[in-house]
Amino acid sequence: MNASSRGAWLRRSLIGAAALAAAVAAAAWFGRSQPIAVTVAEVGRGRVESTVSNTRAGSVEACQRTKLSTIAGGRIEMLAVKEGDRVKKGQVLMRLWVDDLQAQERVALAQAETARRRVAEVCALAQAAERDVLRQTELFQKGFVSTAAIDNARANAEARQAACATARADVAQAESAVQLARVQQRRMVLVAPFAGTVAKIVGEVGEYSTPSPPGVPTPPAIDLIDDSCLYVKAPMDEVDAPRIRPGQPVRISIDALPKQTFAGRVKRIAPYVTAVEKQARTVDIDATFDAPEKIGGLLVGYSADVEVILDARENVLRVPTAALMEGGRVLAVERDRLVERRLKTGLANWEYTEVLEGLSGGERIVTSLERAGVKAGARVTIEAPAAR
Repeated sequence: MNASSRGAWLRRSLIGAAALAAAVAAAAWFGRSQPIAVTVAEVGRGRVESTVSNTRAGSVEACQRTKLSTIAGGRIEMLAVKEGDRVKKGQVLMRLWVDDLQAQERVALAQAETARRRVAEVCALAQAAERDVLRQTELFQKGFVSTAAIDNARANAEARQAACATARADVAQAESAVQLARVQQRRMVLVAPFAGTVAKIVGEVGEYSTPSPPGVPTPPAIDLIDDSCLYVKAPMDEVDAPRIRPGQPVRISIDALPKQTFAGRVKRIAPYVTAVEKQARTVDIDATFDAPEKIGGLLVGYSADVEVILDARENVLRVPTAALMEGGRVLAVERDRLVERRLKTGLANWEYTEVLEGLSGGERIVTSLERAGVKAGARVTIEAPAAR
């Protein structure tokens, strides 16, 4: 091979090597993993709360609510109210037919009057007998009558006094009969025990109303609600119940009034566990509203949720709770790579978790953990937040 041939071969070899190197470099460039688009949140400061919420829907309740029925049954003679009417305390709501009881009262009144007149008659004779004893005693002292006459006078006086006492007892008995007749009439009348609103009436004039004794599922005649005082009853998981105390602040949300929350306080915690199902044991709590006068259109029976604030801290380092992985780990973004950090956390709720150690303010952590390939060491790009 001459010098010119060797030079041509060398040039071709160099060009081939350069082309191969360029191909290898291109393959390495295009073959490397593509960065993963992730959403991030910046570690900052703010308020963090520890809260618990009800396990099933609660409901708005009235502080006073009574389902009224007459003590005795009978035909409805008068309905003084309609559903939705507001009533005052002591107002008559319903009366049953009582003509027979009124007749009994008139009979008892007549008997009482007769007994009183009998007292006047018998007791007047008893007084006369007492005076006769005094006269007989004076005559005996003068020697005009015998001892037997005085004994007879005294026996007559005692008998008259006994008859007087019996007559007075008859009066008391007759007056008791009058009182009994009036009590029986009151058993046939429903009177409002407090001011409120008539929620429901069962029965119409002329129909028969039946009392609802305990244990018998008979509908009450009138359902009366005091809607001037309302609260929320909500079931809390038995596991959370020991941490709840009367007076703790709450946030109340009502399904019928969306996008609103109302401040309140825990008023009462039930002293027993309710077992609706074997695996659903709850403790009922009552929560009152801080400013009930500012809530309009609130109805008894509305479904409601109660979030009890167990503790709260202001201006602490916090991260979204959704960014936490098992074991208190997060993925932080350093340049274009994900780095795993293990945190020491404090208070937490479904929205935010307090960070005690492991992160600094301003760092960015991944919140889109559900995306494929999101793990420590992965290359990422930051996805712009969606416009609101």
